[in-house]
Parts: sequence; C-alpha cells; structure tokens
Amino acid sequence: MDRKHNSAITHLAIQLRHNMTKEERHLWYDFLRTYPVKFIRQKVLGKYIADFFSPSANLVIELDGSQHYTEIGIEKDTERTAYLEQFGITVLRIPNIQVNNNFPGVCLFINQIVTEKTGNLN
Repeated sequence: MDRKHNSAITHLAIQLRHNMTKEERHLWYDFLRTYPVKFIRQKVLGKYIADFFSPSANLVIELDGSQHYTEIGIEKDTERTAYLEQFGITVLRIPNIQVNNNFPGVCLFINQIVTEKTGNLN
C-alpha cells in the first residue's frame, strides 16, 4: 500500500480535516492531539481516508455514526477494514455514542490498545 497522498482523494481528506464531526473534534482536541504517541487526522491510506492514524502503533481509529450500522455501512466498513488489515494495520471502531457518553472510557481504551501495540506505557 502506498501510504503517501493519493492525489485522487487528498482534496477530500483536507475537506474532512476542516469539517470534522463534533465527536472527531472532541477526540482530537481533548485527547489525541497531545497524546504522547503521534496520531494524524484524516490520513490518506491507499484508497481510504482514516479518521485518525498512528504510524508507530500501526493503528487506525474510526469513529462511527449511525450510517455505519446500516447493511451497506457494515459491508463498506468490513471491506475497508480488510483492506487496511492486509497491510498490518489494526482498525479500532468506536461508536460516536461512546465518545459522547463515555469519553474517559474511550480514552482509556485507546491508551490500552496503543500501549499493547507499541509496548510503551502512556
């Protein structure tokens, strides 16, 4: 997989970065932006744009709204996850409702996964 910018979707990644959902903004500005392990928001990975990507943890975090729980949404997410996993990337899907209702728990969960993947205690 070419992790460099895919010129066909780079413009979309920039738009998404400027128009993040409230849950993405919350997770980014209140946790990931200053997290000791680097995360990149709206990162182009091959033919997809990940909500958040940590190169050192080889981890994608996707925040999922209601559209992800339709039949079509589940099918697309399954395809996307399989695509990224073939390159050794772990995909962590977190429902938006969890970000809204249990933000400290979401942060602890992300920290636990990053710690397992990097061996660093954060």
